[in-house]
Amino acid sequence: MTEKARKGLIQVYTGDGKGKTTSALGMLLRAWGQDMKVAFLQFVKSASSICGEHRALQRLGIEVETVGAGFTWVGANLEKNRDYSIELWNSVKEKINSGKYDMLILDEFTYPLKFGWIRINEVRETLQNRPSGLHIIITGREAPQELIDLADMVIEIRQVKHHLNKGIQAQPGIEY
Repeated sequence: MTEKARKGLIQVYTGDGKGKTTSALGMLLRAWGQDMKVAFLQFVKSASSICGEHRALQRLGIEVETVGAGFTWVGANLEKNRDYSIELWNSVKEKINSGKYDMLILDEFTYPLKFGWIRINEVRETLQNRPSGLHIIITGREAPQELIDLADMVIEIRQVKHHLNKGIQAQPGIEY
């Protein structure tokens, strides 16, 4: 399907359950398998933490950009995450406007919106004016209503039960 025939979608994967990033990665792999140009852009997660998905995407030659200080909401990390998020958002806008991509994953992008680091009005305008065939997938907890209203599809992943609550520690291949 040509880009002109394709209708780019905005998808949001939100909720308190595990699997939002994993679901987005499944869509990314599906698009990559159709020879689409894709990129995986992570907000807030620590740039020094190389997870299994990073290794796999790099082996496949898929563009990965992770910019963040990690999920610590105190002290200097909050300020660093704000600055990193703004920096990555500027990179995302360039990618959107370049016309070179078919799908962009904005992983954990709901956090910069929730904390007001990036204005939802700017995001709305950027996404509404993107190339017509560009798919955008946004993940993260507590997606703001404005983002939900903008999206073509919203999936809420709900936690029913989690092994971490039983004292089982995070494991390679499962959590990272």
